[in-house]
Amino acid sequence: MAATAAGLPVVDHHCHLSPTGEGIGAARRFRAAGGTHLFLATQNYEAGVPLSPEAYERQFETTLGLARAVEAEAGVRAYAVLGPYPVDLVGQVERLGAPAAIELQGRAMESAGRLIEEQRAVALGEVGRPHFPTAPELAGPVEEVLRRALEVARDVGCPVVLHAEELGPEGFRGLVGLAAQVEFPVGRLIKHYHRSVLPTPEYQGMVPSYLARRETVAAALATPGPWFLETDFLDDPARPGAVLDLPTVARRAHHDLAQHPDHLALWEVPFQRSIQQVYGFTPEIDARGNPR
Repeated sequence: MAATAAGLPVVDHHCHLSPTGEGIGAARRFRAAGGTHLFLATQNYEAGVPLSPEAYERQFETTLGLARAVEAEAGVRAYAVLGPYPVDLVGQVERLGAPAAIELQGRAMESAGRLIEEQRAVALGEVGRPHFPTAPELAGPVEEVLRRALEVARDVGCPVVLHAEELGPEGFRGLVGLAAQVEFPVGRLIKHYHRSVLPTPEYQGMVPSYLARRETVAAALATPGPWFLETDFLDDPARPGAVLDLPTVARRAHHDLAQHPDHLALWEVPFQRSIQQVYGFTPEIDARGNPR
């Protein structure tokens, strides 16, 4: 196991694991690279999109089971993030019709919310919008479902991990306006899979979770935060290592700190300070580098 980064926890803010993929083996590789904590986002594990609340409940329980196994078998602290994937809505509208699809997504969010209230998960996500163009008639259902996500998270008191197209300043302003309409605190609205580092004011109070490409990490370290780093590792046997391989965040942190030991305070931003600010807890490690 690699040493932790100068005594810091090393956190991947967004990844996926699958029972039919590498699974716990990927978490072990993350730990061997010096990773200590990860946020494990749910995904569809069955063929086709979920078409019932029970299908989502099975999905969420699978994610929670994977999180427990990561902790028991890989020695990595895992925080579950649960919610209906927004792309599901496209297939659900085709199969069920828009009203039933909207209701299904809402019930899935409420189920995830109950698990968050039980402290079995830490955030609602990834929810939001498809990241590709869709038929005009889907625009209304997409926005209705996103509004419902913010309402559920507001009532539960948890962050929202947002899936959407790449956003610029106008896109962030629009989402901040929607959050204001339902009185959701914008500082707990996280844009997952963000690829470009913008000046901090342009996020309008939202929090970017940056894809941990080398040039993006370098640019992010020059900003005050809050922000996170993620791999969005998919654990898909057909696309090994996509989007980024799970050990990437740990490797980036170790490499930078080996070259720039004075960057320690900068790495505290994604690994501790931002998590405390947005989630209300702080990842820690013990004297031996084990997560707690």
